[in-house]
Amino acid sequence: MRNPHPDISVETHVMGEHSVQTVVRAEQCEALAARRIAHVAVVDAAVPYTIVRTHLSGAFMQVCLEGEGRTFLDGRWYTHKPGSVSFSPAHVLHAFHCVPGQRWRLAWVRFMPESPYSVDGALSPTISPFDGRVLEHAILGLASEMEGAADPGTCGVWVDVIERYAARILAPLQREPRLVPLWNAVKADLARDWNLAEMAALARTSEENLRRLCQKSLGRSPGKQLAALRIAHAAHLLATSEDKVEVVARSVGYANPFAFSNTFKRMTGFRPSEYRRRPQAT
Repeated sequence: MRNPHPDISVETHVMGEHSVQTVVRAEQCEALAARRIAHVAVVDAAVPYTIVRTHLSGAFMQVCLEGEGRTFLDGRWYTHKPGSVSFSPAHVLHAFHCVPGQRWRLAWVRFMPESPYSVDGALSPTISPFDGRVLEHAILGLASEMEGAADPGTCGVWVDVIERYAARILAPLQREPRLVPLWNAVKADLARDWNLAEMAALARTSEENLRRLCQKSLGRSPGKQLAALRIAHAAHLLATSEDKVEVVARSVGYANPFAFSNTFKRMTGFRPSEYRRRPQAT
C-alpha cells in the first residue's frame, strides 16, 4: 500500500499550481524583524502542496483555518483541522501536506532563531485548540499594507496584532502554573533518572492528578513530555555542538545509546548521526 505521507528525510517545498500563498518576510518589513519574526503567511492549498523542514532553525506556529491537512509533529502524523494550532520548536523535524479532495487554508508565523519562542527548551511540540481568524486578518492586513503605502506605523500596528495573537496562542503552552516549577526543574537536569513520584512532588500534586494536568495542558503524559524535552534538547545539541552522540545521549538522560537512537528516530524521523549530517535548510 502506498504511503500517504511524504518522505520526511528530504527537505521539500512543493506548492503546486492550485495553491496560493501570501507571505510577508522580515527582509521586507522592519516591524517583523524588530519582533524577531522571520515571516508570516496565509496559504490556501491543495494537493500536491507539501513542506518538509529537516532543520527548523526557528520555532514555527501554524493555525488551520479551513479544510484539513496532515502535520508531522512530536514523532507522528496528525490530522490538522480548523480551530487548532500546531507549534514546532526549533531544531525539530517538521512537515505538513495536503490530502486528496481537501483544500487546506492555513495561517502561520515563523520565528527567528533568536526569538524567545525559539530558545532551546522554551516550548514543546503540540497541537492545541485555537480560533485563528483574527490572526489571518492581521496577516492579510499587513500584506495589503506592504503592497501599498508600506507605512511603517501602520505596519507596526498590524505586526503588533500578529505578535499579541501569537503570544495568546503560545502562552497557554507555558500554561498550568503547577507545572511550571516541575518542567523548569526537569529542563535544568535532563540527565537525571526522573520518576513519576518525584515529578508529582515538584508539582505538589498526586501522581494521578499530574497525569490529568499534563494531558489537559500538554496533550501528553508526564513521561511523554519528559521524552519530548529530552529529544528536543538532544536535537539542539546535535545541531549546535560537536559533542559525540553518546555524550549527547547521556546529557539528556539516556544511558543506553541504542534506546536513545530509537527514541530519537521515532520522534524526529532521523537517527542522531543522520540528523547531524542532514543538509542545513535555508
